[in-house]
Amino acid sequence: MLVAQDGPLKGQRWQLNKTLVLGREPSCDVVITDRQISRFHARLTPTPEGVILEDLGSKNGTHHNGSLLTAPVVLQDGDLLSIAMAQQFIFLVSDATTPLLEGSPASGRLMMDLKSRRVWVNHQQLVPPLSAQQFKLLWLLYKNNGEVVTRADLVAEVWGDEQSAGVSDQALDALVRRLRERIAALDPTHQYITTVRGHGIRLDNPPA
Repeated sequence: MLVAQDGPLKGQRWQLNKTLVLGREPSCDVVITDRQISRFHARLTPTPEGVILEDLGSKNGTHHNGSLLTAPVVLQDGDLLSIAMAQQFIFLVSDATTPLLEGSPASGRLMMDLKSRRVWVNHQQLVPPLSAQQFKLLWLLYKNNGEVVTRADLVAEVWGDEQSAGVSDQALDALVRRLRERIAALDPTHQYITTVRGHGIRLDNPPA
């Protein structure tokens, strides 16, 4: 499945059970009406080896996971596609727009995948990925959704028991602030990370 993210087609999706041509030309399978887009810009082709993405000699290029595409590539689950930087897509191997992990909290607006270290907010993947420290902090909150996690537990999780003694409150606050900013960039309508004075920090992850 191809799911449109930022750009004029945001929210639309296409099943990849046939070849799809993306471009500005009205005869394309996925029409992107933006002057940066070439008439026939890129092509997605399902094969026994997987779905292949290729650029069709476009003027402004096709990006795959942030890198300019110079040769055809087989897509992996969660890959990000950018057509001339004007329309972003995410490639998914199933109908689910986010992974459901065993033992993870019920599906919420914010979802995390520990194995790939990816984060989704409102079905949009956080790009670029979180730093290692940001991910560790958010993962501990995510596992304890709705419950207050003490500052000491957060510091121990992020910095490790050996280094945690030298970590200041300001360092933790700065990390939390940067994390809030990253999440708010995708969903400014909700405060996911809340500080409970005198107790700790809590994740408020509403249902999707």
